[in-house]
Amino acid sequence: MSVILQRGPKTEDELYHLVRALWGHTVPRHKVCPDHDSPFDAFATAYFAREPQILIHGSRGLAGKSRTLSLLGLTMATVLGGDVNIVGGSLNQSNNIHETMRDAWESKHAPKYMLKDSSQTIVRLTNGAAIRPLTASQKTVRGPHPPFLLLDEIDEMDQAILDAAKGQPMPQKNWLGDIIPAQTAMSSTWQYPDKTFASEYKRFQEEDLPIFTWCYKDTSNPIDGWLSPEFVAQKKREIPAEMWRVEYDLGEPSIGNRAFDSEAVERTYSLPGPSEETTVKVAKDFEQYKFAEPREDKEYVIAADWAKEQDFTVITVYDCTRLPMERVYYLRMRRRPYPVMIEYFNKLLRKYNADAIHDATGLGNVVQDYLDTRARGFLMTGVKRDNMLTEYVNAVENDKVRSPRITSAYKATLYCSVDDLYSRAKEFHLPDEVCADALAWNLVNKRAIAAEPLVLPNSDDPNWMRREMETNRNNNRKTPWVVGQVQKREDEYDEYSLMV
Repeated sequence: MSVILQRGPKTEDELYHLVRALWGHTVPRHKVCPDHDSPFDAFATAYFAREPQILIHGSRGLAGKSRTLSLLGLTMATVLGGDVNIVGGSLNQSNNIHETMRDAWESKHAPKYMLKDSSQTIVRLTNGAAIRPLTASQKTVRGPHPPFLLLDEIDEMDQAILDAAKGQPMPQKNWLGDIIPAQTAMSSTWQYPDKTFASEYKRFQEEDLPIFTWCYKDTSNPIDGWLSPEFVAQKKREIPAEMWRVEYDLGEPSIGNRAFDSEAVERTYSLPGPSEETTVKVAKDFEQYKFAEPREDKEYVIAADWAKEQDFTVITVYDCTRLPMERVYYLRMRRRPYPVMIEYFNKLLRKYNADAIHDATGLGNVVQDYLDTRARGFLMTGVKRDNMLTEYVNAVENDKVRSPRITSAYKATLYCSVDDLYSRAKEFHLPDEVCADALAWNLVNKRAIAAEPLVLPNSDDPNWMRREMETNRNNNRKTPWVVGQVQKREDEYDEYSLMV
């Protein structure tokens, strides 16, 4: 018997049970991995329109990404009455989505009375909503403008097609006259190190948009998971180890042109990450962490890379008393007035009594007039810039830098490419976090290293001059050469004494 819908769910509990009742499928709301999210977290965020965009990173095949998007699209269309476009990264993905939908409609309690028309290309409902599974092509993605756009396996799409598809969602009135806000949900396995998913992942990080991550361990959880652990074990035996690491255990894809050795980056960011005690403030476009208070017996450097247009201003402080230097303060922000950002820099400089440096290129030259006079500007141009960046890469790979695992700085360093460092082309960009750290290292690398004095103990042993004179006297050799040689050394010694 079909479930008769009288109203939509208002809480997460109602939504969770409604999906299971309507479609006969469970969207797991429990997780196993502590640093992951549950699939239902992403599902509820999209359904209740808490964010205009979400990104899902999941295991290949075993995370149920296509399944989750299909159930999300069906629920949005039947309950909210909004049109849904679902775009697969390949024809196979589009077929998977369509098959999941057909299976859901066969569920015992599915609202079949709402099904007006169903074909391979469109599903129409009696509330006026339409569901369209589409393939990734320029022709199909430039079609209607529904409020809901669901994109599956975006790493298989060209960036141009994804960008065109993202123009689809627009607010829409449903049959009740309610305005449904535009909503985009994207999902993918991360297969390629520098293609569409990597680009979107970086954009979501920079714009502080929600990224939901889960793997096969979460979908096979013992409480409400749908995946059999036995099937996971069987699959693991069939898959090459490197593919399993990247596409199932959600490791980063190998990349041939990374600027930093990945293992060196892991060592660099091996200190404990931010905690409640070290977090000063975290908000949209703003994160501030303090890992150590200033001490009089310590030496510090402070460096800043100033925001340009959509970039971030990054200000960092390192304890450089000894190597490896350790980060003690981190501030990353954008869309703040320059006087505000400059005041942060000046206050930190005075608080830590630090040597200071900043990027004086472009606007940095104007900023110089408002900075503490002790701050020196560095022009990021030509060979000087390239040498500075190369020296910082060497410092990281030779374990001369240590930092807490701050996600924004860690990811920026890990995924920075050689082209990002050295290319002047518009499509490449030196990460702001890497620039600030490189400036800090430039100060440490160029300064004179303090050393403890070498103290020689008092001794009655004769010096070289006395030993030579006694040797000559004992041998009774007073040749002009020996006398002249001794006299010359005595004169040099007297002259040196006068100079001192």
